[in-house]
Amino acid sequence: MFCQDVLRLRNMNNSKLAGLRLWGRLTVRSTISGWLCFILIMLLGLPQPAAAVRLKDLAYFKGVRPNQLIGNGLVVGLNGSGDGTNVDFNVQELSNLLERMGVHVTRDKVKVKNIAAVMVTAVLPPFARVGSRLDVLVSSIGDAKSLQGGILLLTPLKGVDGLVYALAQGPLSVGGFAASGEGAGISKNHPTAGRVPNGATVEREIPYDLREQGGMVLALHDPDFTTANRMVQAINQKLGGNYAFPQDGGTVQVKLPPRYQDRVVAMMASLEDLEIIPEVVAKVIIDERNGTVVMGQNVRVSTVAIAHGNLMIQVKERPRVSQPLPFSQGTTTVVPDTSITVKEGGDRLMVVPEGVSIGQLVQALNAIGVTPRDLISIIQAIKSAGALQAELEII
Repeated sequence: MFCQDVLRLRNMNNSKLAGLRLWGRLTVRSTISGWLCFILIMLLGLPQPAAAVRLKDLAYFKGVRPNQLIGNGLVVGLNGSGDGTNVDFNVQELSNLLERMGVHVTRDKVKVKNIAAVMVTAVLPPFARVGSRLDVLVSSIGDAKSLQGGILLLTPLKGVDGLVYALAQGPLSVGGFAASGEGAGISKNHPTAGRVPNGATVEREIPYDLREQGGMVLALHDPDFTTANRMVQAINQKLGGNYAFPQDGGTVQVKLPPRYQDRVVAMMASLEDLEIIPEVVAKVIIDERNGTVVMGQNVRVSTVAIAHGNLMIQVKERPRVSQPLPFSQGTTTVVPDTSITVKEGGDRLMVVPEGVSIGQLVQALNAIGVTPRDLISIIQAIKSAGALQAELEII
């Protein structure tokens, strides 16, 4: 009984006098369990704050990023599923490899089906040291049927500057297969691409010393002035001084405090776990190809009246066979029979008050039977009328 009265008190948002009277009755009948029930219900009724996100998920430290590596290699040991005779650059690579090993061959006489020319790619993570192991991806660039069972020969992996940063070699792991005969074939997944786990060894490091920077720069994944300002306030509160300041909406400069001169990593680790509430831009994303509509929580609609009707035209073809009369010397013919039906939806008029959220608008439109395709047209019309307080993006 007590909890029911408390629920009634919580729902009385517009009647202060009735709430005070009910509060008086609750005060007289309050008990220890009743007070606990009251506190619990009132806490549940408080508005929930926006979810906070870690700083490491909102931004990254400038300079601390991976680098792409690429190389051109050769896969051997294939069971007749390698490149065909139409591909000649694999023979050239094989000939060059044998020449470097002291074996002289004539390219015109080299015809093999157990090799395949491939492109080898890898990602060099930040702070990778000499001797670190990397995973490499191998993809066929010829007309090989499958790379299953192949072995990647020693391949240098270069960066965009043309320098070799890693060497790759090892057996391939292909998550598929392919088999074919004269009249049919079967394949699973993608047999012309695979990977070599820990197949590359780092041979060159990218120089980067955090202690020599004297500070660091944070780059936001989604630039926003409000988010950058909140990030600066959280960092300064954590470091106990004005060590962070925003350069623009997507960059935050952080100076190195004196107590962290020899503990840069410790400071970066403490900043990564800071929880910040990001500012979300009001945006509506529409994909007309498959009828998808995605809307943010800050989207609002001004006062607008919406009327939408459906027009459906159905055409049916029912060919009939016309038989001639007996002894009429006629022929059997097919006579077309076309029926057209036009159906127009009833008038649907709805007034949307000012400040309503897009979620409430969608619920109201769904209540009157609006389809996703119709919803896309309605949202575009609301935006054209200037009543949609959000950015509309069509992909």
